[in-house]
Amino acid sequence: MAIISNQTLNNLRTTIRGEFNIAFKNANANSLYKKLATTIKSSSNSNTYGWLGKFPQMREWVGSRVVKDMAESSFQIVNKKYEATLGVDRADIEDDNLGLYSTIAQSMGQEANDFLDRKVAELLSGGFSALCYDGQNFFDDSHPVYPNADGTGVAATVSNIYAKTGSDNGTPWYLLSLDRPLKPLIHQERTGMELEALTDLKNETVFTDDKYRYGIRYRGNFGYGLWQQAVASKSDLNDANFEAAYSMMQGFKRDGGDPMGMRPTALVVPPSLQSAAEKILKRTVLDNGAGNTNYNKVELIVNPWLA
Repeated sequence: MAIISNQTLNNLRTTIRGEFNIAFKNANANSLYKKLATTIKSSSNSNTYGWLGKFPQMREWVGSRVVKDMAESSFQIVNKKYEATLGVDRADIEDDNLGLYSTIAQSMGQEANDFLDRKVAELLSGGFSALCYDGQNFFDDSHPVYPNADGTGVAATVSNIYAKTGSDNGTPWYLLSLDRPLKPLIHQERTGMELEALTDLKNETVFTDDKYRYGIRYRGNFGYGLWQQAVASKSDLNDANFEAAYSMMQGFKRDGGDPMGMRPTALVVPPSLQSAAEKILKRTVLDNGAGNTNYNKVELIVNPWLA
């Protein structure tokens, strides 16, 4: 039987934190959320993204600068707290039965990364019913685009939902533009993943339950960037619909009428649509013997969390 001392508890804390950090770092190296979202650091309770929707263009500098006050938004992402807690039984420490907790600590590190992947996938799939900076749902058929660069005039309505028919209601798939500094999804981070320990026997929780606590703590939130960098569809995933959705994004314009120059760089699908997506993007030759012009046209991202 091991004697539980401060040194024993410090060693346990160091081991669990170390295993957690290594597992998180390894999992984080290949995270899906990093591909789909831009991480923006937060230093307060919330961030206000008033600059979204501002698209000043370069011009020849003749005379004084021309200052154009672009329409602002009050789109705000408020940080939230998240946690996951592990209880280490005091008897296991007394009996030197700690190998199990090393594996659990590694699993907690994996879970911390999976949490970020899940939240960003939920953000994407929830875009049909969650608001973005212009007051419309992220995926919507009524995004306002104004005739003047300063956001004035009578707005036209633009859709970033491709539908072959008005009743399309299949499994959603998404075309995203991911090659710009700001991606279509935002991962706002107030604090990194932290592993905290509660091991003081004088603490009532430890005394009552005879367990030490190790918990993940995280502050941050998730939100939407520019809707113009995303097209969603519930139509069948085939060559014709893929090409139509691709062209839809290419046609997006900024306030004032100038093309935004957006182009899809990734097709994001759940596992159930992987075969259909590969048929579009991975075949070099079509069934009729012609070359496939969509071969590797965009990156294919199969996201298991969309299931």
